[in-house]
Amino acid sequence: MHVLNTDNTTFNPDVNDSIINTGLHIILTTDEDDSRPVYISGNFNNWRTQDKEFVMEKIGNGSYHYKFPHDFDYPTVLLYKFTKGDWSEVEIDSHGNRTENRSTFAYTGIQNEHVARWRKNWLPYKQSYLPQVQLISDEFKIPQLNKIRKIWALLPHDYDNSSESYPVMYLQDAQNLFNETAEFGNWEIDKKLAVMSEYKIGKIIIIAVEHAEEDRIKEYNVGKTVLGKGQGKKYIRFVTDTLKPYVDSNFRTKKEREFTGIGGSSMGGLISIFSGLRNPETFGKLMIFSPSLWVVPELKIDAKKVNTADTKIYLYAGGDESKTMIEHVKKFQDDLISNQFIEDNSQINLSINRQGKHSETYWSDEFPKAIEWLFFNTKDS
Repeated sequence: MHVLNTDNTTFNPDVNDSIINTGLHIILTTDEDDSRPVYISGNFNNWRTQDKEFVMEKIGNGSYHYKFPHDFDYPTVLLYKFTKGDWSEVEIDSHGNRTENRSTFAYTGIQNEHVARWRKNWLPYKQSYLPQVQLISDEFKIPQLNKIRKIWALLPHDYDNSSESYPVMYLQDAQNLFNETAEFGNWEIDKKLAVMSEYKIGKIIIIAVEHAEEDRIKEYNVGKTVLGKGQGKKYIRFVTDTLKPYVDSNFRTKKEREFTGIGGSSMGGLISIFSGLRNPETFGKLMIFSPSLWVVPELKIDAKKVNTADTKIYLYAGGDESKTMIEHVKKFQDDLISNQFIEDNSQINLSINRQGKHSETYWSDEFPKAIEWLFFNTKDS
């Protein structure tokens, strides 16, 4: 017998009394429910979080189930977790703590499970996992521009108790990355890094360079564009020739290009694109959010002789930013392939949020996904 629920889903009240001989049947209840689908991720699908083969069927308010096929190839021990489609939306306990992997040796019968709460955009976080935030200098000299700048380092929470070396990501617009008083909000990268560390996704050093306030556009603008003549070439030389050697000498970094990234949003994304295109021998990872590609409508991509086969680029665009944002970013992706800067399309991750606006809120959501994919994800997902 099937009962029609008030939300037009169906529920079989006899399901727990049925004898299941066709395969393992997982029944999930949750105290927090919404319209997002629930997925099972585990050691049977390389922990992919949006695997359509393992999306659970909703059978009632806060109730889901999934039946494994009768001929499913089970691992010896089935390990799994429930997510809302991403590790930023993974299950947590009633106190906001991470849950351990679930496990079963069963290949048939019913497995009843319960989720108390779900993470939302990687939060909540634990204070003890927050990165160490160090002010490298509030007057760091930029000889290429004859200026000084405030620059920060975010180190793994246990940096002082470790001898480990870490990959490095250089980010623009430090004022908006972890500053709680930022006028337009901030990316909350400190909190996102805390959750990533707690989940053992990976540890990384972030070098955050503050922008030049009223000269921000000029510094992030490369060559002569619709915005006039920029100072971007000099700024890029500062990051590659002055800042990176300083960081590598004063922190335990993995210096090679495959462990070094650069990124930013808007004009900060544009200067990061130029940094990667001009210095592929330095930057092997690019994190580009909502780049101002309209500034250079005829962006030229010249594949250098240096081997860029392992370069990885994470692109993000929001559908509610401008009429041309998604179009420009997709064209940039195509140009990277056609000009052979990237040989394999799998080395580019294009993330599009059709409702995404040009704001820190959406870049904050993408940040941990980008860091994980660029530096710590060796599987296709």
